[in-house]
Amino acid sequence: MTAAPILAAPVNDKTTLAAIEHALQARACAADAAGLLRFFKTGPGEYGAGDRFRGIRVPALRQLVPRFADLSLEGIIRLLAAAYHEDRLLALLLLVRRFEKGDETERERILTTYLRQTRRINNWDLVDLSAPRIVGPWVASHGVEILHALSRSSLLWERRIAMVATYHLIRLGRYAPTLALARRCFTDREDLMHKAAGWMLREVGKRDDDVLRRFVARHGAAMPRTMLRYAIERFEEPERKAILERSRLKK
Repeated sequence: MTAAPILAAPVNDKTTLAAIEHALQARACAADAAGLLRFFKTGPGEYGAGDRFRGIRVPALRQLVPRFADLSLEGIIRLLAAAYHEDRLLALLLLVRRFEKGDETERERILTTYLRQTRRINNWDLVDLSAPRIVGPWVASHGVEILHALSRSSLLWERRIAMVATYHLIRLGRYAPTLALARRCFTDREDLMHKAAGWMLREVGKRDDDVLRRFVARHGAAMPRTMLRYAIERFEEPERKAILERSRLKK
């Protein structure tokens, strides 16, 4: 997806954006920022290369959402273009709130905005805290074609959006999209995709153990090891070790 241009925020947004900047600065912690730089792999060549952190934890950001809920969609887009990771996460939390409270027209507008901004939804936590609550509910009502299109993207974050968005469908007892996208991840080169697929498969297993076991029995040898390990994490240790060993011997 191509990022949309940053629109000019309405005049009343300027005050809100300034207040957001002040609130974020007040909550920043240099020590936490240093730890987050390491945790989110921001070194050269790593998936989060070049990202910047203020050092603000998610619960503190969530507390700001009701306070700044009147920020317009254009203002949220501007916030999502910020250099700091926490600013972008707050923008996504505000977008989720608008989506959940919006009517059908508003939800479609937000979904379109979200899909145009995927290059700014550029780390796994940004995806994981937004995709199941925006893309997931939309495809549950309108069909999963968007997921398949995203899953074929060259952009890692779009592929992860597709995979993690199925969390919402899993909660509805609809497992087929998760299984289909997980199979597509067998040949994905990114470990973050193997982890996401394994996580979603594990969530399927929490709700229907037989579905997960049939999937593993059929595809275990083809699954990347990280994906398999995540998927069977809840199995008893002897069984888990036996499955991993069989998979190793078949490769």
